[in-house]
Amino acid sequence: MATTHQLERPAAASARPRTGVARDTSVDAIRIVLLVVVFALHAMMCGVSMGAAGPVLENALEEQDWFGPVSWVVQIMPLFFIAGGFSSFHHWRSMRSRGATASDYVRARLERLVRPAIALVVVVAGGLVVLSLVGLPAELVATAGFRIGQPLWFLGVYVAISALVPVMMRAHERAPMATPAVLLGAVVAVDVTRIATGVEPIGFLNLILVWLLVQQLGFHLADGTLDRFHRGALWGMAGGALAVLATLVATGPYSPDMFENLNPPTVALVLLGVAQLALFQLARPHIRAWVERADASRLISALGERAMTVYLWHMPVLVGLAGLSLVANASVGLPLPEPLSFEWWATRPLWLGVAAAAGVPVVLVFARFERARRQTPAGIQGGLPAATVASTTRLATVWTAVDAVSGVAGVAVLLLTGFGPVSAIVALALLTVALVGSARLVAGGRVAAALRLAP
Repeated sequence: MATTHQLERPAAASARPRTGVARDTSVDAIRIVLLVVVFALHAMMCGVSMGAAGPVLENALEEQDWFGPVSWVVQIMPLFFIAGGFSSFHHWRSMRSRGATASDYVRARLERLVRPAIALVVVVAGGLVVLSLVGLPAELVATAGFRIGQPLWFLGVYVAISALVPVMMRAHERAPMATPAVLLGAVVAVDVTRIATGVEPIGFLNLILVWLLVQQLGFHLADGTLDRFHRGALWGMAGGALAVLATLVATGPYSPDMFENLNPPTVALVLLGVAQLALFQLARPHIRAWVERADASRLISALGERAMTVYLWHMPVLVGLAGLSLVANASVGLPLPEPLSFEWWATRPLWLGVAAAAGVPVVLVFARFERARRQTPAGIQGGLPAATVASTTRLATVWTAVDAVSGVAGVAVLLLTGFGPVSAIVALALLTVALVGSARLVAGGRVAAALRLAP
């Protein structure tokens, strides 16, 4: 089996020189595959029809008995967070080796995640206001805003756990086995308490606990732990996790639909994540070989740089196409088959193709917000006394925590209230704080300190 050092050498060769962050083509490739699965799944869920009371925009796959077994395959969020943990491990370790602080890392992650979100809120909220002004029914506008906002839970959670990467990395380095064990115990405790008391909101504590635990699995993937497992052990790991999951579903209070286990997250997703981790580790050599044969590393890198833009904008594109379908139905009689009917299934390939084609120009336009980089003052801290450095570091830590909380809160406002004018303004204010707050304050403090020291 390859050691961690051996694993990183070919990955580093494909790394972008400007970051120096080690990359692994199998992880980069699987993230693109997972993004395609999310896009296709949400496109399939988009049900547009004309009901007795008017236009209907619904989740076509919701409450379908047959979808439960299918969800074990298409619920790929655990593997998404595992891949994120892998990347975060190498990103933070690379920055730390160059002298960066935890606050530097968190601010870099906030910029990458929050900047494209601000663009989304401005455009979507403005578009919905325009639709209301031209006379679109308020209920339909609200439904559109709700559907667009649903996938944002991922952004909110990802901001939160990304902000905790330096802390969780320290825990991983000191207690690599105990840390996930403690998190697993906390996840199970939340599940048991929620089920025993019937108080459903308790379960939302697992929005952080479950995904922190799954992120830790990504750390184990990144540090080479999985490379020491024989193939038989990996197959046993996957089979054992799925067997326990099947037992919990068959005998316990957990739904067989893995998307129902997403809201709130449960230990079922952890078990699914363990199985996905093992299966992915088994597939990694084959994925790397395919990327090399297809010479696909540049394409994968280009898509990876725009991944958050694709994720944030795919739902507005789908909802926009749904609205255009309703307009075409009213104006030229475009047929809208009943969701899940034979005609509906027959038109899904065309629907997926049109949706993918429509998404391309949107991503090309808005990817600039994700790829932009802020220029920060350099070389100031190195010339300051130790006491000043410590003071600015503490200040950075406090304000970076404020930034991270503001980013999560901004997303939460949209999830809870939708893209209404007032909620959009509040969300924009919070996201703006997350983007520029601590960076300006800390940079200003360092410049001021440097000026005071100047002769």
